[in-house]
Order: sequence, then C-alpha cells, then structure tokens
Amino acid sequence: MEESIEWQFDSCMGEMFGLREVDVNQYSPLTLAYIGDSIYDLVVKTLVVNKGNQQVQKLHKQTSCFVNASAQSKMMRTLQDRLTEEEHAVYKRGRNAKSVSPAKNQSVTDYRRATGFEALMGYLYLKKDWKRMLELIKTGLDSLGEIKGAV
Repeated sequence: MEESIEWQFDSCMGEMFGLREVDVNQYSPLTLAYIGDSIYDLVVKTLVVNKGNQQVQKLHKQTSCFVNASAQSKMMRTLQDRLTEEEHAVYKRGRNAKSVSPAKNQSVTDYRRATGFEALMGYLYLKKDWKRMLELIKTGLDSLGEIKGAV
C-alpha cells in the first residue's frame, strides 16, 4: 500500500528535525495563531503562485488581499456555522486572547476574529488534520467571492 503524502511529510519532518509528539491542547491560543498565520499564508501563496509565474510585487498584492484581518474575519463569519464544537472552542480561545500587538489598520473586532481563525488553523495543522484545515480554508476563500479571479 502506498504511503500518503501527508504521512511521508510528517514522518520526514519528525525524523530530520527530531520533532517530539506534542499535545496540541497545551499550546496557548496565540501560539496556535502564530503557526496558523504561517500555514494559512503558505496555502494562499501556493494558490497564487499556481496561477503562473509573475513579478513578486504582483504575487504579493494578490496574496495580501486574502492574508489580512479583514478577509480572515469575513471568512470566519461564514465558517462559524460549519465548525465542530471542538473547533469552535479553539476559535473562541483565539478570538478572546489578549494580544500585545494592536490591530494595524483593522478594527479590533476583525483583528480578534482573524486571530481566532489563525488559532483554529494552527490547531488543525498541529493536530495533523490537514484535510479539515484545507476544507475550511477553501470554504472561507470561496465565501469571499472574488477568489475565483485572484486565486
């Protein structure tokens, strides 16, 4: 039986870098948001780059439309009704976490909702529930409407 790509990546990362098994529930919501921000950014950049080779400035402009608190907040409004109880609890922990950095050019509500979104993405990534993470990202991006042309 052929190994899944996810398992190969996870196994290879663990072996090469000596990663230890972690209890994802032990991480603070801001730590989850920290890794969730990165993984969401990587997914969006992958989608943008997949559209074809372009100047880096154009790639950045397309990416920044989706990797910001306002867009993530809009996505989260759509996703809230689709979350499991467990996912909703993680989202709320992230949303309610007190961040030391203020929202930059965003409303406090959007910033907090986006932090909850990022915490959820980080949680699903560290839990290795990548399929669910990608399903939620796709649903959220689809809800933005303009996704079809830009990403």
